[in-house]
Amino acid sequence: MKNHKTREKQDESPLLEFVNITVIKGDTTVLDSVSLTIAEGENVAILGPNGAGKSSLIKTINREYYPIASERGVTFRIRGKDNWDVFDLRAAIGIVSNDLQFSFARDLPAREAVISGFFSSIGLFMHKVTPAMERKADGLMEFLRVAHLRDRPMTTLSSGEARRVLIARALVHEPKTLILDEPTNSLDLNALHTFRATLQKIANDGTGIIMVTHNLHDIIPEISRVILMKDGRFVADGRKQEILTDARIGGLFGVPVRVKEDGGWYYATGY
Repeated sequence: MKNHKTREKQDESPLLEFVNITVIKGDTTVLDSVSLTIAEGENVAILGPNGAGKSSLIKTINREYYPIASERGVTFRIRGKDNWDVFDLRAAIGIVSNDLQFSFARDLPAREAVISGFFSSIGLFMHKVTPAMERKADGLMEFLRVAHLRDRPMTTLSSGEARRVLIARALVHEPKTLILDEPTNSLDLNALHTFRATLQKIANDGTGIIMVTHNLHDIIPEISRVILMKDGRFVADGRKQEILTDARIGGLFGVPVRVKEDGGWYYATGY
């Protein structure tokens, strides 16, 4: 897998630059005047309870949702561009969500699922697959330790295995950043251990990680910045050590907690 740190020239524009972004679905404001700037290659966690607006933020990044106009003006840029298409986006950002995993709950081989990432499709149909694509897919599956699953139907994989396969799919274009939406839902302890090690390997290889989660223990040590989100707003943003405190996390989730740090990992206890 290519290490992005070796690239000679980095885009000076932020990866994401959002100012006064409001999104309304039906009668509900799911994003309420949020502003966010994330640099290329930055490792960030967006932490918040269910219903905070985290998945809506990802759908806005992915152009499934669109912000409404504002008298104060709206900035909605990715890599310095106000307008982009899916081909530009997938070269910059790989997104793995629970919605995507649900879409792949079908009887197609894991290797085919990975290769389909080149075409932004759910499986392969009349697509022209080149030997270079096959080599890239095989290399990523080896890198993420899922090569042994290549011929297994996606429906037979565990949640953790399927998630690693879909991460391989997201990485076929060597995006500089990988966005993960609630990635450890339904994982048991063994799968969680494997998955967290996988994310550390990806981060150390030079790919930025944006972790969107309600689980404190999803925040790998390589993440240095944490943004807290609640009721469609960002309520805190800063260095991990300053944000992950008893008062802030207890207030975010509405329960008394004690936040403990162990070797770069953070855990909440006492609730």
